[in-house]
This record gives sequence, C-alpha cells and structure tokens, in this order.
Amino acid sequence: MSEDLSQEKARASAWFRELRDTIVAAFEGLEDSHSEGPFADQPAGRFEVTETKRSAEDGSDAGGGLMSVMRGGRVFEKVGVNVSTVYGTLGERAQNAMAARKGIPGMKEDPRFWASGISLVAHMQNPHCPAVHMNTRMFWTPHAWWFGGGSDLNPCLEYDEDTAHFHAVQKAHCDQHGEAHYPRLKAWADEYFFVPHRGRARGVGGIFLDDHCTGDWEADFSFIQDIGRAFLPAYQPLVEKRRGDDFGEAEKDAQLVHRGLYAEYNLVYDRGTKFGLETGHDANAVLMSLPPLAKWV
Repeated sequence: MSEDLSQEKARASAWFRELRDTIVAAFEGLEDSHSEGPFADQPAGRFEVTETKRSAEDGSDAGGGLMSVMRGGRVFEKVGVNVSTVYGTLGERAQNAMAARKGIPGMKEDPRFWASGISLVAHMQNPHCPAVHMNTRMFWTPHAWWFGGGSDLNPCLEYDEDTAHFHAVQKAHCDQHGEAHYPRLKAWADEYFFVPHRGRARGVGGIFLDDHCTGDWEADFSFIQDIGRAFLPAYQPLVEKRRGDDFGEAEKDAQLVHRGLYAEYNLVYDRGTKFGLETGHDANAVLMSLPPLAKWV
C-alpha cells in the first residue's frame, strides 16, 4: 500500500504552479520584446486565465486548476499552459486501463487517486519557430505513486543546431541526477512520440519518462523539478533566434500540414488526453493542445 504523502502532494502541486507562473511570465516577455519582423506590429499577446473544475459523480468537489491560453500574439499563435490538481475515484474504464498498463493490483477494491501536474503546448506564428510540448506530473493511488513527463520539440522546418541545443540542455539537467538518465529518456521519447500510422516521429524528440518511482520521493521530486527547469533554457533561445525570420506561403503550408500530424497524435495516442477525458476533467483544458489551424493533404 502507498503512503498518503499529504505533505509531498502539497509540495508537488505548489511546484507545478510555480513552474507555470515562471513560464507564463517568460512567454509574455517574449511577446513584449518582439519588435521587428513578422507580426511585430500586432498587439503583444496576453494569457487568458480560466479556473477549471472537476466534479465527482455525486457532484462534490474533485479538484481543478488553471487553464491559461494565449491566442493571436506576436510570437505565439496559440499557447496553453495548464496546471491542475484533481482527485477522487477512478471510473471503471480508467481503473482497468491503469491496472492493465501499470500492473497495479487492487484498483477495483480501492480506486482512489490524486494527480497534479503542468501541461504546455505552444503553436507559433512564425513557421521557423518550432512548436513545443512539455508536461510534468505526480500521480498517487493507495497502491503506488510515481512521477512522469518530459518535453519534446516539434518543428515543421528543422534546424540541426536548434535540435542540438534543445537536447543538450535536457541532457545537462538530467546529468545532475546521473548520466544514465538522458540516453534512456531520449530513447523513451523517440518511442513514445512516434506516430505509427504515419511511420514517423511527431518531431525531433526530447525526453520522456513515466512510472518514475525509485522509492525515494525527495530524489524523484528533485529529478522531475529539474526536468521542468530545463524547459525554458532549452526552448526560449530558439524562439528568440527564429521569431524575426521572413517566411512565405510554402513555409506556412508546411507548418499547417505538420500541425495535422500533431493533432492526429494527440487525439489517437496521447495518454494524457485519454486520461483527462476518461476522468471527467474539463474537456477544453484537456484538448488545449490542439492547434488553432491545421490542414491535411
């Protein structure tokens, strides 16, 4: 049986909110500082913040969070940064999926759960700027607890130097906890963010882990914090470098087609999307990751 971990849960939830606040401020700063190049004459974008609520089947409170979405900015066409802390009991479908995928016994007898995390997806105005995804989370049941998440880069126009920078920053943060982590998490991301029906990766990879529980909560929490801390230094310099580049119709078309691939993955394969919908979380928050415009050929 898993310990209750009440204090640890509170610390994890507070950290995800802190990370959210840091990223939101940095992204609004990118909007303010974009003064030359495409879209610079538009008003600087700002996040619209909405509280989300999850209700149990009997109507009682089951947690919630903040959905923060910016649309039509100078740099970001659509970006969402969501945090949530939800709890209650898993429905039968989610119980079965959890027990089957994670091998957790006793879910039917005691299906309580608690989950907290941050989820971010950014779709950019300029097709030279890569789209990106990041999430980190903690999950608890009476039978087990674990951390998961990571981040991956999704450019429609690939630049080798940008990919190298993104991965180098991820590696540096992982290496603080042991040099064996990065190669394993990179390989995991390559496998997880693969689109089987297209026979190709969603992007140029990153890092990903799930079910991370060594039994040392402090060490595991420190690790997931550093995965979150890696995000801005890995991603922000790429946006600053590319946001002023000129582009034409061909580049914009490539961006829209790539967004179609991204949408296919999130709707068909992404575990977070499935879990959010199965557990009754706000559908708009769950589907925040979908791009504002996309096309298929």
